[in-house]
Amino acid sequence: MSKDDTIPATISDEEHLEDLLSEPYPEDVEFASELEGDILVLGAGGKMGPTLIRRILRANDEADADTTVYAASRYSDPSVKEKLQSWGAETIEADLLDDDALESLPDCRNVIYLVGMKFGTTGQEPMTWAINSYLPGRVARRFEESRITALSTGNVYPPVPVDSGGSVETDETGPVGEYAQSCLGRERVFQYFSEANDTPTCLLRLNYAVELRYGVLLDLAKRVYAEEPVPLEMGHVNVIWQGDANSACFRSLELAETPADILNVTGPNVLSVRDLATQFADEFGCDVTFQGEEKETALLNDASRSHDLFGEPKMDIDALVEHVASWVERDGTMHGKPTKFHVRDGEF
Repeated sequence: MSKDDTIPATISDEEHLEDLLSEPYPEDVEFASELEGDILVLGAGGKMGPTLIRRILRANDEADADTTVYAASRYSDPSVKEKLQSWGAETIEADLLDDDALESLPDCRNVIYLVGMKFGTTGQEPMTWAINSYLPGRVARRFEESRITALSTGNVYPPVPVDSGGSVETDETGPVGEYAQSCLGRERVFQYFSEANDTPTCLLRLNYAVELRYGVLLDLAKRVYAEEPVPLEMGHVNVIWQGDANSACFRSLELAETPADILNVTGPNVLSVRDLATQFADEFGCDVTFQGEEKETALLNDASRSHDLFGEPKMDIDALVEHVASWVERDGTMHGKPTKFHVRDGEF
C-alpha cells in the first residue's frame, strides 16, 4: 500500500485527511528542533497553506521549539482563518498587494512564500503578472533580511520527451503560456533580489501535488467514475502526495542560499495517464474511454535531487489511487478546482 506503515488503509473524512496531511515526519521534527527564528507563511489560505502550517506547528510542539508561526492571507474563506487559529497559528489578514499591509507584517527570520495565481489567468493576464511577478519583488525587498522559500512550478519547463525522465534543475526553462511565463518571472525576480540583497532563497518547482480533495488523480477519478472520456493530450504526469510536498517545503528552508537554489519537488515516477485511468476503472468496476492520443512529450520533472536530500515520498501511487477512488465513491469533500493538467497551450 504505502512506504509508511503509519498511513491508514482508509481515510475516513476531511478531518482525518487534514490530520494525515499535517502529521510531521521524524525528519520534520528534527528540522524544527534546529531551525532558528519565527516563521511567516504568505498565502496561508490556499490549498497548500493550512496543512503545511499545521505540520510545522505540530513539528514545533514535538520538538519543544519556541517558534511562532504567522499565517498571512486575505482569507476569502473565514473558516480557514478560524481553523488555523484553532491549531495555534498567529493569523494575519492582509492583501499583500497593499503596500501598507505588506510593511505591517512582522519581521521573521524564515519566510515561506505560497502566493500565486493560476486558475482564471486567461482573461486576467495583468493581474496574473502582478501577483506572480511584481509582488515577489515587493516581498523580497520587504524581507531582505530573512531566509525565503518560494513556491514555484514545474510549468516553467517546456514539455520534454517522456522517456527522458523529466526536466532537472539545470535544464533550460521554456514556459508555455502566460501563466507559466509569469511564474518564471516570479523566479527571476526572487533570484535578482537574492543576489542584490544577499537574501538566502530557495525556489521549489512543484509538479503536481495531490490529495483527496484536489489534484490530477481526483480529476482523473471523477472522469472515470462519471464515465466521461479521459483526455490524453498530456499523456504522462508526475504527482506527489501533498503531505510529502508539505514536508519538503518546510525542510527546504535549510537549502536557502545566495544565489537562490532551485529544487524540483514531485514523485519518483513518470506515470501514464492511460494506466492511471485504467486503475481507477478497476477500482470502480466500470469501463473507461479515452479521447485523443498520447504525445511523445509531456510536462515532467525529475526530482531525484529532492529525494536524495529528503528521502523518497512516503505515500506511493497505488495507495494514492485507492484512497482517491474511495473518496470519490463516498462523495467526499472537494475543492472544485480542476487542475487542467491535460492542457498543452498553457491557458488555464
